[in-house]
Amino acid sequence: MKYNKSNFTIEELHDEDLIIMKTIMGSHAYGTNTPESDVDIRGVFIQPLEHALKYGWIEQISDEKNDITFYELGRFMQLLQGNNPNILEMIAAPKDCIKIIKPEFEVITSQKEHFLTKRVRWTFAGYAIDQIQKARGYNKKINWEESQMQRKTVLDFCYVLLRSGGSKSFKEWLVNYSDKHYFNCFNWFRKTKFSQFDFGLAAIDHAKDTYALYDMMYYNTGKFAGIVSDEETSNDIQLTSIPKGLKPCATLVFNKDGYSSHCKKYQEYQDWLKNRNENRFKMNKEHGKNYDSKNMMHTYRLLLMAHEMAKGELRVRRSPKEIEHLMKIRRGEYEYNNLLKEAEELISNLDEAFNNSSLPKEVDREFALNLLLDIRKTYYKL
Repeated sequence: MKYNKSNFTIEELHDEDLIIMKTIMGSHAYGTNTPESDVDIRGVFIQPLEHALKYGWIEQISDEKNDITFYELGRFMQLLQGNNPNILEMIAAPKDCIKIIKPEFEVITSQKEHFLTKRVRWTFAGYAIDQIQKARGYNKKINWEESQMQRKTVLDFCYVLLRSGGSKSFKEWLVNYSDKHYFNCFNWFRKTKFSQFDFGLAAIDHAKDTYALYDMMYYNTGKFAGIVSDEETSNDIQLTSIPKGLKPCATLVFNKDGYSSHCKKYQEYQDWLKNRNENRFKMNKEHGKNYDSKNMMHTYRLLLMAHEMAKGELRVRRSPKEIEHLMKIRRGEYEYNNLLKEAEELISNLDEAFNNSSLPKEVDREFALNLLLDIRKTYYKL
């Protein structure tokens, strides 16, 4: 290949024989896969020296969905030193998952004990806690769907202050106001009840998001400005030029922060609907426990692995008994609060496990750098 571009495709990594390790990871490696499970491919390649000197070092190459990712050796070693969970698992991939492995990578796997440190207490447990938060987030979003969350408008966050104290939503207040004043305002301007377009707003000094509300129709001003220009598209209220001497009929407050929060939540929900895995969503709906059971399964697995690594054991493929338990979690056979309690107990016991562990605090940097240098020198025939 002529090095006339700055990057490679995954196909070119294969064609140019740059890959030194390729394996299936994820649920297939853990033993928790189902017929619907995606196949996650991870691997390592060595960038040609000529290409690196010309264009600089590449960190990783992935497909559009990130189902396939290959790390350049230098980046892989950097992540390995940091005890990144996904990277550590690659050096202990089950043999039946490995598709390509060359001597350059076997040098690393033969010395994997040098890369297991007490940092995994934070990397694996931190990842587990993240999975718990995702499971909780799913619980929130699925409840949004159950209540058929709808897009609200600015007017839904406008409230009229009552003389008796408290407040009433503008829309509810408008119905009462319309019933009270409707028969007093029959004239050539209109023959229908009041709408938001029959009112105008003026700012009140030193009162944030609080406005004087004026009945433009009742006082026969002929001005129909409205609180918002268009209820479906407006993202803020609008002010109106009020005729001199006109008295406000009420005081209106716009809960702008509440509206902004709703818009953010609504967009988050729409993005979730668009990007969610339908098979996974269907599974979670079927078990009806209102949490993402796959996230909770990963939480339990990660915490199990963290406790094992405190004893110096790095094992990716779970035992038949563990797989049975993990699959029950995935199928939603346990209550969420019970799983959460079990996970929190595993987390609380990690401190003692790692305090008593003989693992080093971190990877020996010189060892890792020398190993990387030796592999490159051998590969480049230097």
